Amino acid sequence: MALRPVQVNIKAVDASAVGRFWAEALGWTAYRPGVTTYVGPAGGLVWPDPVAFGIDVVPVPEPKSATKNRIHLDLATTSVTRQAELVARLKAAGATPVDVGQGDMPWAVLADPEGNEFCVLEPREVYRDTGPIAAVVVDCVDPRAMARFWGAATDWTPHEVTADSAVLRSAEGVGPYLEFLRTPGGKTVPDRVHLDLLPYPGDDKAAEVDRLRALGATDLDLGQGDVPWTCLSDPEGHEFCVLARS
Repeated sequence: MALRPVQVNIKAVDASAVGRFWAEALGWTAYRPGVTTYVGPAGGLVWPDPVAFGIDVVPVPEPKSATKNRIHLDLATTSVTRQAELVARLKAAGATPVDVGQGDMPWAVLADPEGNEFCVLEPREVYRDTGPIAAVVVDCVDPRAMARFWGAATDWTPHEVTADSAVLRSAEGVGPYLEFLRTPGGKTVPDRVHLDLLPYPGDDKAAEVDRLRALGATDLDLGQGDVPWTCLSDPEGHEFCVLARS
């Protein structure tokens, strides 16, 4: 039994505008299947996408706090020229440069129109086949413990696990990486960005949720009420949802 990460969930006051921004950033399309704005590859809405992580932008009334998100996206580029072009294009679309203490680094740190931080990476061979999203990056206190939990939760393969970082990717070797970086301090505010997971066909969602609880996940009440998905927190308090296939 295992779960598949299928999308990154981003909360936004103006979900349509943030969805359009991320469609521009990724070269994808913003779809409106309901109250949320879903960003996925062009050519028609396919959910779940067989390879890519979609982005589901959910409308909320509260703006982002000044606290840096503990989950962010790294975007892949194929050349230094393409990196500079993407940064310039995203600034024109509403992104702003952000200083999170990165210093003089070859990647650019930006924020989307509602302040959600992300990075535009310089070309790296490891990300040559990920698609536009190179990695979903999670700040954490203990990367080894996070790798154990998320590896068991998703059946993704560890590529590197140290005291400072841990890297997972799907067993098929497709799509983005899931990376955990050791960062001082724990989680202090609700996550503005989180992962959504989906059971594989034929698997029982309730049994998967029970399995996650046994691994160290805890139930989370965000006032969601009676909904078909289940809200949980990982052992360091990062929120995530287990979706229903229907």
